[in-house]
Amino acid sequence: MNNHISILVILIVDVSVVLLLNSHVGLCSCYNRIFSFGDDTMDTGNFIHLIGKAPSKYKEAPYGKTFFRHATGRISDGRVLIDFYAAKKQFLSDSLVIMGGIGQNDYYSYFIKGKPPKDGNIISDVIADISHFIEELIVVNGAKAFVVANNFPVGCLASYLSRFHSDDHEDYDEHGCLKSFNEFSQKHNEQLYSAIGQIRYSYPNVKVIYADYYNATMEFIKKPSRFGIGDPLVACCGGNGPYHTSMECNGTAKLWGDPHHFANWDGMHMTEKAYNIIMEGVLNGPFADPPFPLSC
Repeated sequence: MNNHISILVILIVDVSVVLLLNSHVGLCSCYNRIFSFGDDTMDTGNFIHLIGKAPSKYKEAPYGKTFFRHATGRISDGRVLIDFYAAKKQFLSDSLVIMGGIGQNDYYSYFIKGKPPKDGNIISDVIADISHFIEELIVVNGAKAFVVANNFPVGCLASYLSRFHSDDHEDYDEHGCLKSFNEFSQKHNEQLYSAIGQIRYSYPNVKVIYADYYNATMEFIKKPSRFGIGDPLVACCGGNGPYHTSMECNGTAKLWGDPHHFANWDGMHMTEKAYNIIMEGVLNGPFADPPFPLSC
């Protein structure tokens, strides 16, 4: 891989790991393993193992307070997306490869260097890398089943709303999200969907499920009260300010309430509650193409 994409590898091979997540074993045991390539929305603690004894806020409270009751290296108050893939369906012939989200960290680095979101030149490079990597897994490693996730509506994340604040009301949509950044995510998603179509055409015997994280997330952005969420645009853990992002989430940060009533955890990452909603929409709802029950 070139330097356009930062990929984190997570491997779950031990059935006991799945059982620890309260999985219903009989739901659908299509696959024996999950291989996941993505960003920190999928990391179950690899990062803190990589840094060894070096200090990290992800090793300390309040991370992990909701589900594990202690920090596990997950960048959330509890479980992250890969946990719900394993626990809800056990969709693990032989392995399921989960791709995504990929590109979000690269895009954020791109934006903070001053590149405007209307400059979408980087998108084609990221999509090309994702496609190349999937094809390599198919041709070289014999992978047969993929879930490829699109990107979140980053214009609704507290960190983006704080860092890229605008005094122009026209820059925001009716939900309070930054329109240009969401439009950028939509461009990425459109190109990703097109690339998946090409992969399906080239490899008709390979299953490729498009997971629509963007619209699954917009469900609780548009109607937060339906899910018991207050303001979906503010962080649960952080500091003062309109989006609670005046300080990073660590042991001295302020918790603004029960994480179950928040969608955003620390400005950039979501709460376990939000991840669970997204996974329900993908695994059991309308936000997978083709639907998950048809993938077996």
